[in-house]
Amino acid sequence: MKYIIAALAIVAATPAMAQDKMTLLLDWFVNPDHGPIIIAEENGYFADEGLEVEVVAPADPSAPPRLVAAGQADLAVSYQPQLHLQIHEGLPLKRVGTLVATPLNCLLVLKDGPIQELSDLKGKKIGFSVAGVEEAVLQAMLGEHGVTPSDIEMINVNFSLSPSLMSGQVDAVIGAFRNFELNQMEIEGVEGRCFYVEEEGVPSYDELIYVANPDRMDADKIARFLAATEKATQYIVNNPEKSWEIFTATSTELQDELNARAWVDTLPRFALRPAGFDAGRYARFEAFLKDSGMIDSLNPVEAIAIDVTAQ
Repeated sequence: MKYIIAALAIVAATPAMAQDKMTLLLDWFVNPDHGPIIIAEENGYFADEGLEVEVVAPADPSAPPRLVAAGQADLAVSYQPQLHLQIHEGLPLKRVGTLVATPLNCLLVLKDGPIQELSDLKGKKIGFSVAGVEEAVLQAMLGEHGVTPSDIEMINVNFSLSPSLMSGQVDAVIGAFRNFELNQMEIEGVEGRCFYVEEEGVPSYDELIYVANPDRMDADKIARFLAATEKATQYIVNNPEKSWEIFTATSTELQDELNARAWVDTLPRFALRPAGFDAGRYARFEAFLKDSGMIDSLNPVEAIAIDVTAQ
């Protein structure tokens, strides 16, 4: 018995192992898209993996990938379409995990408005928030229906997507998220309709991904981060109502009808295997951007995306 007591005394005197610290920059303020991250934190899955994760919402949504590229954070939540362009711009970034594994982007119109087919957009105004990939997406969608870029007027509505559509400022908006803007409009009594990008000539892609600087990243820490978020995703899928309660308990700002609806719509789109990826999907989107004239050359998949758990 004295040996057992001595062993217990040694354990009691040993300090707890220090957690490895990580900084994750979000793409936007906390919302249901970030469910696995918040649940991993609240359910202790990060701690179980020996991680202390600082989650930061950006003041400037365009800044997180550039801050990660500069070594000022470990990970950023970003977008697959933007990543392709950023790598061609010379930013040292790679996709290391997936958060939302399907497109969320859609071209949004009024359900009972004059735009019933994409061909109806000829001579119309289309609102957007971020130039770049949206132009290629729109060109591909409208090209399938005989509408050219010169047939439409593009208007920057500065992230005021659904309001600009409901007010009649524009006839459609590109860049609307189907899990948010559609619900926002319905709550305000104006029903919208989405034309889904992946059904209109655009290769399917991962909407939200985790990006890291491959020259600076700690692959082991990222692998543990992804293991924690995978466990959180499984918990969300198995316990959608309980996970919603845990998620909303973190902030009163999340406790409204819009977020409740978005939670339900986003849940089936979370990546069940955040570390894994489809190499063909990344190659196809790279080729799509080159065919659209957005990039001049093709990068190999290994320059764009990586499975850190396979290293």
